[in-house]
Parts: sequence; C-alpha cells; structure tokens
Amino acid sequence: MPRLVGINHLAVEVGDIDEAIAFFGRIFDDVQLRGRSAGMAFVDMGDQFVAFAKGVTHVADHDRHIGLVVDDLDETVRRLRAAGVEVHGTHDFLDPWGNRWQLVDYREIQFSKTPRILSGMGLGGLEKSERAVEELRAKGLAD
Repeated sequence: MPRLVGINHLAVEVGDIDEAIAFFGRIFDDVQLRGRSAGMAFVDMGDQFVAFAKGVTHVADHDRHIGLVVDDLDETVRRLRAAGVEVHGTHDFLDPWGNRWQLVDYREIQFSKTPRILSGMGLGGLEKSERAVEELRAKGLAD
C-alpha cells in the first residue's frame, strides 16, 4: 500500500502575484522566485515551494490555514507587525488576500530537514527541542 511521504508544494490564491512576492519579501529574507507559468509564480521555501496563483475565489475563514515553519518565530512576528500586518494570537496572520498563515518554530515540531539541507539553507546550527525529539522517538523516528 502506498504511503504519504510529505508535501511537495501548495498553491495559494492571491489577487496579484508580484504583490504577493513583495509582501513575503518584506517579511522573509530569502524569498526566491523559482519560476513562472501562466497565472502562477513559484517561490522556494528551502527544499519545497509555494505557488502563488492569480485570482481569489475563496472567502477568508478562521480554520483553513497554512503552517509556515520558521527559524525565528519572534523576529518573524516583529517583521509582520513592522509591515503593518495584524498578528492574531501569538502567531497567525492574514495576507492581503485573506489567506490565513500560521507560524511554527522549526525547533518545536516533528517535521525534520536533513543536516545537509539545513546547512544549504544557512541554518546548520538549527536543532530540535527535546520535546520535539521525544515526540519523534515515540513514533520510532529518532534515536
């Protein structure tokens, strides 16, 4: 039986692709355009990517969201606020098109990058918290 391995990318509707790239570029230092196609732009996120698709057909809600893994949660929240973005709770925000994003600290989650990928991203010293390692051990996914 096949097994899920992970998520390669996701597509997010935005009103203006160039504005979306600029919006995220004000928050994150490493927003890199991977490529474009008709009505879409592909932006790298380490070894994964997000596709910004032109057109907004959804209505913002409180449950549907996208979790972004960051290396510095506090600095990301500070940059959002400096850009005039309202942060809901401690780590949720809406982009200009009503998409809800949730910030997650890499150190606190089970999801892992290989040391080589982290190093290539300039994050060679980033390590998991003991709580996250224990959760991985409980699943048989860590020593």
